[in-house]
Parts: sequence; structure tokens; C-alpha cells
Amino acid sequence: MNADAAPLRYAILGSGAVGGLYGAMLARSGCEVHFLLHSDYDHVVANGMKIDSVQGDFILESPHVHASVDSMPVCDVVIIALKSTRNALLDDWLPKLVADDGVVLTLQNGLDVEADVRRTVPAGRVLGGCCFLCSNKVGPGHIHHLDYGRIAFGAYQETDVDAIVAETMGKRIEADMQNAGIDANWSDDLAKTRWRKLMWNIPFNGLSVVLDASTDQIIGSEPGRALANRLITEVHAGAAACGVEIDSKAIRATMEHTETMVPYDSSMRLDFLAKRPMEVEAIFGNPLRAIGDRASEIAPSVCMLYEQLAFYNETICQSA
Repeated sequence: MNADAAPLRYAILGSGAVGGLYGAMLARSGCEVHFLLHSDYDHVVANGMKIDSVQGDFILESPHVHASVDSMPVCDVVIIALKSTRNALLDDWLPKLVADDGVVLTLQNGLDVEADVRRTVPAGRVLGGCCFLCSNKVGPGHIHHLDYGRIAFGAYQETDVDAIVAETMGKRIEADMQNAGIDANWSDDLAKTRWRKLMWNIPFNGLSVVLDASTDQIIGSEPGRALANRLITEVHAGAAACGVEIDSKAIRATMEHTETMVPYDSSMRLDFLAKRPMEVEAIFGNPLRAIGDRASEIAPSVCMLYEQLAFYNETICQSA
């Protein structure tokens, strides 16, 4: 890594529970960070960003905030923390924001969400990451970080050359994040990282909606535990069917981590309760399509949950 390289400039698209937290931590550490805001813009201009965190509360005074991408500078790293349901916006936004030698880091739930970025960003310049995080936006410019906080990210690559280009920038981002107090780690296997996260996201996001329950209610109920364990096991098998081998110990570890997690409402449940479109396709549809024709055999419970959530999503979109 070139120690004389100019500091990286960051853009945050989606300044909520994920982007707001990590962006504020980067800015607090001294990085130049530009936030895209909409309804929160006037409040944050007047009051700054407030972070309540298990790692220590702070207020980010006078952050670089923008009401439109048109006022944002070209950036070396564009972090996407929008819900994947809004990815159609990226076709217009990214060409305006990404420097010629810059990268895009997609911190979104689901599988193959990076494909939406690749429509406008060249190979070797697209990174994907998973956030193992309990965080909610609780008010304008106000984030409550309850638990965890790890990011695992890696290259969305087509060739070995692309991977080298991505890793060079990825290691610089990793260093910036770690310096900011973020538990960020580079991964050489993005597919494995994403499937590992799906082992939590599919059961606990999906069940939180159809059971109308928080994580502690699901894990504290014998029927809820049985359903969650079955879904985790099916996702593990689905990963294997896609050539992604994950240690079977991860099934039990997923349950154990949820047992010790603070009571938490998943992002999908919060969207459902607010009558916002849910990330059903990214979290459920894309993995099932990746498994292919054997999806109903390998992951029957996941398929049923997907159909239930798709029905709810259709109802939400029709009433919008």
C-alpha cells in the first residue's frame, strides 16, 4: 500500500441505520465523508448527526451533507447503504459520483445485489459487503447502534486482474474503517460471506414479518426456534448447491448468536410495519434463483416464506 497516497474521499448513499453509523464513524476519525440526505437534510444541517452506540455516544457536528447527488463531489469510495428496492436510482447517481479510479462498496442485504452496480461501474471497481449489525434509525439524523458492528467485504470480480485492482483499494478502505473503530475485514470469498449472512437474514427477517415477532420472541419460542433452525439448514444446503461450502457448525452458531443478541426488530419487519416495500427479491428471490430448478427440493420452507413475503410486498405496492 502506498503510504503517500492521498486520503480517500467517501460518499454515503443511504444515510440511515447502516450508512449513517459507519459514515459518521469514518468522518469522526478524520475522513472526508459526504452524506446524501433527503427528509433529514434541514435537521442535520442545523443539529448534526447523533449516534447512540454501545461503543460510545457522539454527535457529528457540521457533516458534509447534500440534498442531491448533483451537489456532491466525485468520490474515491461510494458506499451504498440504500435498501436494494431503490437500486434503480443508481444508474443515474453513480456515473456522477464515482471517480475514474474509484470504487463502489455495496453494503446491502441479499445476494448478487452488486449486479445493479455493474451496469454503470467497470469490473474491478465493485466491492460487496455484509454488515453483522444491530442498528436502527430512530429519528432525523439519529442512529441507535444496539449491538455488533462487523463488516466483511470483498471483490465482486470477473477475472484475477479485476480482483487485484479491487483488493488494492479494498485494503485501503479496511485500514480507514479500522482506524475509525469499525470492525472491518477484507474477505477473499464474497460469495461465502454473502451466503453466511443469508443464513441469518432469511430466517430472521422473513419470520419477523410472517410471525409478527422480534428476534428474541422468535428464538424464545420452541416453534419459532424450530422454524428458524429449519430455514438456516436449508440456506446452508442452498449455498452448497451453488458451490459455496460453509462449515456446518455455522448452523448452530447462527442460532447461538441470535440467542445472545439484544432484542431486535429486523429491517424487513420495520419496512413491513411502515408499509414500505421489503427487500424480498434481494434476500429471497436471488438466492432461490441461484439454486435453480432444485430450489423447491433443497429449500422448500424458504420457497414458501418467499411466496408469503412476495404476497405481502405486492399488497404494499398496490396500496402505495
